[in-house]
Amino acid sequence: MQEVKLGRIAPVLAELEYPVSREAVVDQLGETTVLLADGEVNFGDLIGEANEETFDSHDSLVLETMNLLPRHAVGEPYQSEGEG
Repeated sequence: MQEVKLGRIAPVLAELEYPVSREAVVDQLGETTVLLADGEVNFGDLIGEANEETFDSHDSLVLETMNLLPRHAVGEPYQSEGEG
């Protein structure tokens, strides 16, 4: 089991051989814990919810991962770092 900060998940996903099936991603990274701004998520559970059966590229897997994250993954909703 490994822990990876959300900002470092893309390099971890780059180590996979593409195209890759959702099942293969879960097999290889299913025990990985992704550390979020507020909490954590099991990567296997997260990517198991993906609609795609196969990811053709690293970019497609990263995009799907980001789309599946809970709202609190990157910080407070509706907050802008440039205001205040």
